Amino acid sequence: MSKLEDILQQEVLAEIAEVTKAAETRAAEIIKAAQEQAEALKAARQKQLEAERAAAERRAESAAELVLNQARIQARGQVMDRVKAEALKALASLQGQPSYGETLSKLAEEALQSLSQAEAVVVNPDDAAKIESWAKAKGLELRTDASLRYGVRLVAAGGKSMVQNSLPERLERAWDSLSAKAAKAIWG
Repeated sequence: MSKLEDILQQEVLAEIAEVTKAAETRAAEIIKAAQEQAEALKAARQKQLEAERAAAERRAESAAELVLNQARIQARGQVMDRVKAEALKALASLQGQPSYGETLSKLAEEALQSLSQAEAVVVNPDDAAKIESWAKAKGLELRTDASLRYGVRLVAAGGKSMVQNSLPERLERAWDSLSAKAAKAIWG
């Protein structure tokens, strides 16, 4: 029986070797498929992460541009506010000039053209002496109002209507046009 045992043992060993070889081949196929799947998942995830990073960069760039533009707008606004303040300061300095009385008279003449039957001209108390002769020449009563700065107010007979013409108001009315010219001069 030893021959029979040897034959059976060889057949069993051959079968075991065949099953082992088939199992190893199948295991290698499974491992290869798993590795391929893992590589595909890794590549897809890497592609997704790259797209997310690019999108985040674009959002950050857009946010930075927005902040920069807001800062520019704010800075330009501050510069234009300063230009306007300097213009108002320059207008205020006119009050001390020898020709300021003529300026008040011109403002009063313009206002007089807009108001029929004026009875009085109103100015700041500091300006009363500068326009007194004009008021007398026009036959108008001279009144003062401390709140009126750098201009005149003409009051119609009966006080029902009035026209005010002052340098700050004129600057305000012309500011859109003037500020556009100033901005062009400053920033080109």
